[in-house]
Amino acid sequence: MSAKAISEQTGKEFLYKYICTSAAVQNRFRYANVTAETDFERLAREHPWLLTERLVVKPDQLIKRRGKLGLVGVNLDLNGVREWLKPRLMKETTVGKAKGVLKNFLIEPFVAHKQEEEFYVCIYATREGDYVLFHHEGGVDVGDVDAKAKKLLIRVDEKISEESVKKELLTHVPNDKKPVLASFIVGLFNLYEDLFFTYLEINPLVVTKDGVYVLDMAAKIDATADYICKAKWGDVEFPPPFGREAYPEEAYIADLDAKSGASLKLTLLNPRGRIWTMVAGGGASVVYSDTICDLGGVDELANYGEYSGAPSEQQTYDYAKTILSLMTREKHRDGKVLIIGGSIANFTNVAATFKGIVRAIRDYQVPLKEHEVTIFVRRGGPNYQEGLRVMGEVGKTTGIPIHVFGTETHMTAIVGMALGHRPIPNLPPVAAHTANFLLNSSGSTSTPASSRTASFSENKAKVESSPAKKAKTGAPIVSSSICNSFPVAKATSLFSKHTKAIVWGMQTRAVQGMMDFDYVCSRDEPSVAAMVYPFTGDHKQKFYWGHKEILVPVYKNMSDAMKKHPDVDVLISFASLRSAFDSTMETMQYPQIRTIAIIAEGIPEAHTRKIIKAADAKGVTIIGPATVGGIKPGCFKIGNTGGMLDNILASKLYRPGSVAYVSRSGGMSNELNNIISRTTDGVFEGVAIGGDRYPGSVFTDHVLRYQDTPGVKMIVVLGEIGGTEEYKICEAIKKGRITKPVVCWCIGTCATMFSSEVQFGHAGACANQASETAVAKNSALKEAGAFVPKSFDELGDIISSVYDDLVAKGVIQPAEEMPPPTVPMDYSWARELGLIRKPASFMTSICDERGQELIYAGMPITEVFKSEIGLGGTLGLLWFQRRLPRYACQFIEMCLMVTADHGPAVSGAHNTIVCARAGKDLISSLTSGLLTIGDRFGGALDAAAKQFSKAFDSGMLPMEFVNKMKKDGKLIMGIGHRVKSINNPDMRVQILKDFVKQHFPSTQLLDYALDVEKITTSKKPNLILNVDGFIGVAFVDLLRTCGGFTRDEADEFVEIGALNGIFVLGRSMGFIGHYLDQKRLKQGLYRHPWDDISYVLPEHMSM
Repeated sequence: MSAKAISEQTGKEFLYKYICTSAAVQNRFRYANVTAETDFERLAREHPWLLTERLVVKPDQLIKRRGKLGLVGVNLDLNGVREWLKPRLMKETTVGKAKGVLKNFLIEPFVAHKQEEEFYVCIYATREGDYVLFHHEGGVDVGDVDAKAKKLLIRVDEKISEESVKKELLTHVPNDKKPVLASFIVGLFNLYEDLFFTYLEINPLVVTKDGVYVLDMAAKIDATADYICKAKWGDVEFPPPFGREAYPEEAYIADLDAKSGASLKLTLLNPRGRIWTMVAGGGASVVYSDTICDLGGVDELANYGEYSGAPSEQQTYDYAKTILSLMTREKHRDGKVLIIGGSIANFTNVAATFKGIVRAIRDYQVPLKEHEVTIFVRRGGPNYQEGLRVMGEVGKTTGIPIHVFGTETHMTAIVGMALGHRPIPNLPPVAAHTANFLLNSSGSTSTPASSRTASFSENKAKVESSPAKKAKTGAPIVSSSICNSFPVAKATSLFSKHTKAIVWGMQTRAVQGMMDFDYVCSRDEPSVAAMVYPFTGDHKQKFYWGHKEILVPVYKNMSDAMKKHPDVDVLISFASLRSAFDSTMETMQYPQIRTIAIIAEGIPEAHTRKIIKAADAKGVTIIGPATVGGIKPGCFKIGNTGGMLDNILASKLYRPGSVAYVSRSGGMSNELNNIISRTTDGVFEGVAIGGDRYPGSVFTDHVLRYQDTPGVKMIVVLGEIGGTEEYKICEAIKKGRITKPVVCWCIGTCATMFSSEVQFGHAGACANQASETAVAKNSALKEAGAFVPKSFDELGDIISSVYDDLVAKGVIQPAEEMPPPTVPMDYSWARELGLIRKPASFMTSICDERGQELIYAGMPITEVFKSEIGLGGTLGLLWFQRRLPRYACQFIEMCLMVTADHGPAVSGAHNTIVCARAGKDLISSLTSGLLTIGDRFGGALDAAAKQFSKAFDSGMLPMEFVNKMKKDGKLIMGIGHRVKSINNPDMRVQILKDFVKQHFPSTQLLDYALDVEKITTSKKPNLILNVDGFIGVAFVDLLRTCGGFTRDEADEFVEIGALNGIFVLGRSMGFIGHYLDQKRLKQGLYRHPWDDISYVLPEHMSM
């Protein structure tokens, strides 16, 4: 949602902080907030004026007409305010149809004034600009301001002036107040623009001899502009509409939504209701709510929400478990139903999202059965068969009744089943995968011939009107006043079989989908000529054309792409919401571009309106923002429109039909593809204009194109609550501008049944007046002569009826079907579907980073930290695939600590220092030191463990072991120290020994090594068990006796060198320390002194 209401306190705070006007704005920041927890004594200390002035108190909860409802206390002292609040604070009240608790109040200074000093001012956004409304009589009895107020339209990119305000708005204002009001209104409008307000109303605005007083204020801001206005807005709280509580679960989902590239929405309507929904898609979610209400379920509908935009398995799991948690808190006498629905996805992997839902169902299977929950599922899209299979399986394994349906079932049929209005059919199992487009058996490498004989439109009509003549390419248009130029005529036909496009953004999957569509439509060459991606240098990207590999150029700069591809006239923008505005405005500098599709959702409305104005001036058609795009079967498709090839084929989108449609929703456009393909000869063209309040092109833009296109014989429009564009279709039908049959249905009919305002999934899906409701628009369309079904459930029947009538009249002559060419499946998708397998190049068993959370040896990273296993425990997971006992983790950490460093003189540290002083980087210097580790330096841990273990396991006595090593002429690894001795013990060994003796369950090998030490030190006092030897034998005791390893596993870890890893890891800390130390000391290149080198040359060389 973009336009969101803010509290009166927030709105006034913005105004007082940032308004720039010569008018004296009084009572700045003089307000106090009161809730049930308020301490009035403390409040008075924080706001001393409360004790000295007369006061006004009112609820600040998005309640309209508070004065008329008796919800404003006027001219009171602080005690009077407290008395006034007693019967109201935390008490339930009814406002219109909404019941709610009054819990948040605002106290402000009372302003004594005369009636003639009250004025009304309001600013609100429309497509063409912002209207300023002003009436010289404000207050509670202002009445119908739309009819009474003076209006001034400030068009997009135009500026307001005090002169125009005085001339157009202040004609009935006394002359002495005109300068003050004009200055204030100009300042207010500039504030409105700068802070991205979409609605700002002050009533009354009081002007006295002392200045301007803002008494009551209501406002909405464009929440999508947060990234622009964050510094000024701060952290804005958006209160729920009066009558609906703000639930923590809603805030949790809103937080998930903010952190995700996907869309996740949840609104709780009636937490005690028995009908719960989990619907994919903004448009589909509205359709399901409509159908539930149509079938009498409005009072039992518990929630509204949607998930879309390809959420991950983990995100879907988090969303699903939130809903399952809510619906299993309170039992219902009739049990409960959960409707997991959705239209046919364009690009979301249905199986992946369903796996998240399945995980949540498994976690909640006990409470779901206790609450007698029945689940109904209907979905389509990429890999939907696998998704439906796993959903059906979880029903069988858990015993929860789950009824599963695919695209063969009408989208909302499951609602009737869930509510008992229609029987639940026993359907045969669906196909196991979506692999019905495998490689052509003929093996031909040529582009296939057309897959259909001449269509009905080709039989009866000449070639479609060509696109508007292209301007000369090569350089952008340079114009300082494009917004003042006359609009340029836009093309009737946007796409043909020869359309070429540039794709902005590295969307390789979408581009490959476009090329596969092109191939199956028998195009001569791909529709994507190039890509633009500013974050890399110019290069080429590999794609498939059928089974052949081709290269598509990728440019860093838009200008290079335009110059080198003058035949391109379409740009498909996958730019982010932050960069979409700038990249679109840059694109429109190039006259060769006639159509731009903007996919991004969340572009601020003010930016969108500037795009629209520029596009109208240049004759460019904009599709979007917040859209999946559009499709012209047999010719061209935008990005992910139409889904993957299985849906393209199932909906016959590889060749043209007779029906053209336009909708707001991308997901519902794919559902229309499905409905139209099942009830008619197919789609001629379809466009999803996008769900924002101000789409780049509107319904009538496309409906009139379809009217003027000979190949289109009937038109389908899927309208929506919010806006008034559908009335233009009514007008065009009445005036005879549209003569072809129009089937139309506006979704969102449920909105009038809710007691409080609900913002649906699309930003524009909100009625601001009665005429914008779906019910009113459907009624007007029917009256104008459009074919309007009784509900979305009947949309397919109406389309079929109109189509059959056109066939009977001979207007449509269905063409003979020919099989389309087959396209190879991508290897990655085939593997996703489980159709193929291949040996992996690598195997790993210690870590998995693919999911939502990093996993170490089966332990999620959050659990690693919760369990506080430390570095030793983490090493245990990654090295030994075990969760080791606490003492074992501590011992590992102690080993790392005592081996961390042993001064700069040892070979490893010396090498690191020399390398660092030679100017090498950290990695090179560290590696230089590590390469010295071996049997002579640091690598004795493994060797000591192996020698002592072998001797001990063979039953050899310590003396026998010492004698044998001496006889064999071998050193006993881990015995001996250059400095330390029996008389000068190594404290590192002593610390470790004390810990091991206290915590290890058994120290047999250590005891054996200490007996060996007694023998060796009796011969020479420095032949002690050194730190390497101690760690080696103690680690063997740990592996053998901690209970986590078999004897074979313990021996294997010693054999493969795990123990030397302890020294390597520990000593790396010291080497890095030496490197940093040398850099910090700024030591120069090291050269070894001559006097420390003995030059011994052969005699014949010295002569």
